[in-house]
Amino acid sequence: MAPQAPVISCKNAWKIFGNDPKGFLKNMDPGMSFDDIRAAGYIAGVKDVSIDVHKGEMLVIMGLSGSGKSTLVRCFSRLHDITGGTIEVEGQDIMSLAEKDLIELRRSKMGMVFQSFGLLPHRSVLENVAFPLEMRGQDKHTRRERALEVVKLVGLEGREDYFPRELSGGQQQRVGIARSLAIEPDIWFLDEPFSALDPLIRREMQDEFLRLQQMLNKTIVFITHDFDEALRLADRIAIMKDGAVEQCDTPDQIVLDPQTEYVRKFTEDIDKARVVHAGVLADAAATGEGEPVDAGMTVHAMARMLVNDTRRMIPVIKDGSSAGALSRQSALDILLGSDA
Repeated sequence: MAPQAPVISCKNAWKIFGNDPKGFLKNMDPGMSFDDIRAAGYIAGVKDVSIDVHKGEMLVIMGLSGSGKSTLVRCFSRLHDITGGTIEVEGQDIMSLAEKDLIELRRSKMGMVFQSFGLLPHRSVLENVAFPLEMRGQDKHTRRERALEVVKLVGLEGREDYFPRELSGGQQQRVGIARSLAIEPDIWFLDEPFSALDPLIRREMQDEFLRLQQMLNKTIVFITHDFDEALRLADRIAIMKDGAVEQCDTPDQIVLDPQTEYVRKFTEDIDKARVVHAGVLADAAATGEGEPVDAGMTVHAMARMLVNDTRRMIPVIKDGSSAGALSRQSALDILLGSDA
């Protein structure tokens, strides 16, 4: 079976800010760095980015302030027009869409949640959640039924008639999430949605978000500057610097094999044992003896067994079938440090 086409396909995308960005890009020296471009009077918000997002995937984009992560996501939804390259959503070149077709694409396919909750203070929880459906022109009964459904989904049942001022920060964020879900988007963009919350509420919202994703299987692009949050949520992580993607890979590979010095510095303080899974360490062609470990277990979860075991190779299973075997020494090197 042929692999599914990506939901979002971004090829050699540029977003340059300045007086004549298209003219500048057309005549630009291909080797110009971010600083060279800035010295010429322009800013490369997105710099030659190629990345695909697949159905049901959670791609987390991270980087420091000014790295380009929010600009890139706004290009995905054409809130920014790109200067060069192409961006396709479900096979459509979004730069070729007429304004009314673009609006319809956003209304029917895309949900967006931002750091600021943006709730309407004079409207109840239910009315806030139903608002995008009202903008669609849906009748009152239909939008009320859908709003009740998603309010329950995000755990706010019983608070339908509350006003935003009567809710905690975490509850307000749930309203924002419910509002974006009300239109049943296939693609969900979230720009640092939990960064304004205190650590305990933030952890609870991450748990809630993972629960929702397990139920709904949306295609998600999630922006954060918090590496722990990225590791917890992501199927893949794209790390950006100066408008460019330094590396895009699974959390395991990001911490095991950073491709640039910038990514290495980003990951140097991470406890690899809590990130790397048995399945990543497994050699599919290798065999082991004795009780197998599940491919989804982290090295940290296997710690006691690794220290007390004597086997050289430990079998690994995934979904009930053999996935090869991992080297106990390799796992111990991650757990204790390679010099241990």
